[in-house]
Amino acid sequence: MKNPSISLPIVAVMLLAAGAAAPSRSYAADSLPAPIGAALQRANLPAGAAAIVVVPVDGKGAINLNWNGGTAMNPASTMKLVTTYAALNMLGPAFSWKTQVYTNGVLDGGTLTGDVAIRGAGDPKLVIEDLWLLAYRMRAYGIREIRGDVVLDKTLFGRLDEDTDAFDGAGDRAYNVGPDALLVNFKALAFHFVPDPSANVARVVVVPPIAGMRAPQVVSGAGGGCGDWRGKLRADFAEPLAPRFSGSYPLSCGERVWYLGALDHDQYFAAVFRGLWESIGGVWRGAVRRGTVPATARMVAQHESPPLALMVRDVNKYSNNVMARHLLLTIGTQSDVGGPRPATPEQGSVAMRGWLGRVGLDSPELTLDNGAGLSRTARISANTLSRLLLHAYRSPVMPEFVSSLPIAGVDGTMKDRAVARGAAHLKTGSLNNVRAIAGFVTARSGQVYVVVSFFNHANADTRAAQNAQDDLIDWVYSGG
Repeated sequence: MKNPSISLPIVAVMLLAAGAAAPSRSYAADSLPAPIGAALQRANLPAGAAAIVVVPVDGKGAINLNWNGGTAMNPASTMKLVTTYAALNMLGPAFSWKTQVYTNGVLDGGTLTGDVAIRGAGDPKLVIEDLWLLAYRMRAYGIREIRGDVVLDKTLFGRLDEDTDAFDGAGDRAYNVGPDALLVNFKALAFHFVPDPSANVARVVVVPPIAGMRAPQVVSGAGGGCGDWRGKLRADFAEPLAPRFSGSYPLSCGERVWYLGALDHDQYFAAVFRGLWESIGGVWRGAVRRGTVPATARMVAQHESPPLALMVRDVNKYSNNVMARHLLLTIGTQSDVGGPRPATPEQGSVAMRGWLGRVGLDSPELTLDNGAGLSRTARISANTLSRLLLHAYRSPVMPEFVSSLPIAGVDGTMKDRAVARGAAHLKTGSLNNVRAIAGFVTARSGQVYVVVSFFNHANADTRAAQNAQDDLIDWVYSGG
């Protein structure tokens, strides 16, 4: 075990004297290559705040590096690698979610005297188009008017009443949306601001259309640079269905989108469904309420999600938090470990830990929390994550898993990072005081490496810290 208090300058001098800068050798557990040490110095990151593991997937590469690999650290969104890989194995790449619509009443001449019940399956990506299709199928079944309520059956998941402001005080931001067995469109409202210089205004377009939404159609335009355009709008979302913008929008910004998750799940579903139902000629004056599908109800429509193999691409390429949380809960629903349904994050975690142990990836330091990495308490070591990535590379689901990762310089969260362009599949992660990256790098030699890097420090969320991880990737790509 190394002493993490060793200063970087001393380490760098020792390594330079030993000729350790060349990326053509293995490094002991207490050694840090000089180029990597210098990159950490430029980012003002002490050696003890970094964990770095680089290992060839076949054991034959030019580089073997393990620095602080056994230390449990916050991995931010790279925790999604654990969740998605476990899901592909435990649920299977072809697993899908089925959202079902039932009626409980008498249908006569297009009028349903009774309730509509919708059973949520925990679909992580039931978007507006899918809900529109369900509504359209109801109309095709012959329903024009609903004289009753729309009952939301969300009993698959435990009731997850949580303080969305608890994480960072921004509970209305889309990345903080919590899971729900009948999640629709990530519970997101998209406010599009479209400049109209001739009228000196920006037009406001809200997507999706929300029944009862009273949003302003325009906001005043302003000159000057774009800068903090959200702050300049002086938005007030205290009443989510009646947002106000008392400031102005810089027209130089061009079109911008502000994503929010301000409504609660039931309120959002009610407003979206009512808008869709009325847009296709349906009539409904009832309410939305929670309940269960009656035993006497009959199914009239069903939506089946895309397979898990496609879903994990959204989770990893775009670091979708609520989708990752749904995967953890879905694992819980499919396992007897941890207790019966309704599923909880704890139940999913117990099931995942059991699977990890069975395949030889047990990790006592692992704290999964919500499975998304949007957490201050999540922990994993770089050694454990590198072992999981090696296991994944040799597994039958390797193609689905690797293709779900952002490609450096090409797409996802790595689109604007040109290091090892096209030659690295890497999941990123960042929180206040945390920066992480993990995945696979194909070096110029053709050798494939697993690379894991965690920074946990007050300077970790700086651009310099990101540059240090890019320097690591380039070092592996150039010399591995």
